[in-house]
Parts: sequence; C-alpha cells; structure tokens
Amino acid sequence: MPSSLSAKYLHDEEAAYAYVEAHIWPHGPMCPKCGSLDRITKLQGKSTRIGTYKCNTCRKPFTVKVGTIFESSHVPMHVWLQAMVLLCASKKGISSQQLHRTLGVTLKTAWFMSHRIREAMRSGDLAPFGSDGGFVEIDETFIGMDPARKKAANARGFHHKMKVLSLVDRTTRRARSQVVDNLSAKELLPILRQNIAAEAHVLTDDAGYHQHLGKSFADHGVVNHSAGEYGRGEIHTNTIEGFFSIFKRGMRGIYQHCGKKHLHRYMAEFDFRYSNRIALGVDDQARADVALRGVVGKRLTYRTVGI
Repeated sequence: MPSSLSAKYLHDEEAAYAYVEAHIWPHGPMCPKCGSLDRITKLQGKSTRIGTYKCNTCRKPFTVKVGTIFESSHVPMHVWLQAMVLLCASKKGISSQQLHRTLGVTLKTAWFMSHRIREAMRSGDLAPFGSDGGFVEIDETFIGMDPARKKAANARGFHHKMKVLSLVDRTTRRARSQVVDNLSAKELLPILRQNIAAEAHVLTDDAGYHQHLGKSFADHGVVNHSAGEYGRGEIHTNTIEGFFSIFKRGMRGIYQHCGKKHLHRYMAEFDFRYSNRIALGVDDQARADVALRGVVGKRLTYRTVGI
C-alpha cells in the first residue's frame, strides 16, 4: 500500500495548487475581489507566481490562497497540504514540535500553521443534534487550570479547572464541544437548547445542573455515576466518555499544555476527527479533503490567533 505522503501534490508546488483549486473552485476559478466567474485568465509568464489568475472584470490578480487560511503565508502550498494530512491523520493530534521537525519549518511557523488548520476544521454547523428524536449524550470534562480561577487552585473539586461541555449524537455519531466558564443550569441550558432539538432524548449523568432537562426536551435519561451505575440498556453516557478519553490522551500526551484562549480550537480539532472517522466511512485522505474545503473565509492572522 503506498504511503499517504507519496502523492504528487504533497511534493510538487504546481500539483499542490491544482489540487487545492479543484477542491475550493469545483466550478472553475472565481475572483475573490468581485465574485466573477467569467473573463478570468491564468497568467503564464516566466516570472509569474504559480497559480496566479487575473480577473478581466475588476482587473485584479489573485490566487486560490486569497480569502483562505493560506493567505499571505510564505510556506509552500505542498508543505501546507503535508501539515493538513498529518494533523488529520493523527488520532490524538500532532505537536507543533513534531511538525517543526517533520516539515522543516520554524517552531513558530508550525504552531501558527496548526492553529490555522484547526480553524479550517471548525465546521460552523448549527443543525441541532437529535432532530430525528434520537439520543444525544451530554457530559462535561475538565482540563488544565482556568487562569481566572488561580486563587482556587488548592480547592477541592473542579472549580479551578477549564471546563468543556460536549454533545454526541448517537444517530449521526458526531461530536460538538464548547468551552464554558461555569457549570450551572443558567449557563448550560441556553447552550443545550441552541444545539439540541426539542424532540431529542437527552442522556446525562446525575450532576445537579442537569436535573430539569426533561422540561426542555422529549425525555431525559440519567445514569447515577455516584452510585456506581454506568448503564441501563440505552441509558448511558459511555459513547461520550469514549470521546473524552481520546481528547484527554491527546491533550495530556501530545499537546501537554493549552491556554484557555486556544482551547476552543483544540476542541474543534478533536470534534472534527471524531465526526469524520473511519467508522463513518471517512478515511485519512477523505478527512484531509474535508478540512481543505473548510479553509475558505477563515483568515486567521498572528495578531488575532489568541482571540
């Protein structure tokens, strides 16, 4: 079986541009300035940059990089695609140090590239989970230290940690996560109503802030973890616990440290790989292609990467 890194577009710059254009412009080149699909000419001069086109409507030159995470980057396109393949194929992620050594770019560049790719992985899908009346598992996990709660670092429990709320739709087998500041019904309920259909059957553990979810959704199944109960037939949260196990192993073993201002992008990365995995018929190559189609309209500059 050939290596996943042996494809021509991962080593040849012209082939890399052609590959990206085929995925971002499936109907032909489109001017990012005026949106025109007509009267576009590919420039062929010896001194012309690879992949440069000219719009004869607005008279502006452009490449497929404009308006994407690749814009203004000096990293060759084929190196960008190698980074995307590596990040998409690594189940628990790949560190910036590893990308830096593998791709031959600086550590700062590798870190910035990985954040841009995570931005492309953010789906922005607002379709509610459980819209078919199916089961949606809800749970929270804790990681690292919340910088706003350092004074509580010696306190017992989870109050000083960063908090993540996650959902898994058993029908579509997709995950969606969000960083939250507090675990209270007042903060969580609006998020759950926004992301879960009213006809869904929600499943949680016995945490007090989930106590009244049955009033907002069709049904609320509870597993009493504090009493050592982990399942009663369909009533369990084992699926989302499996998702968290991959997330924790990646964050602790690969990334090791993450600031709160970046945590939402790491969650997007783990959501993306979980929602586009081999069990759903999406192999490594297809997963990288899905990420590539998500690069448009997600320009991320070094100045705004922490926002």
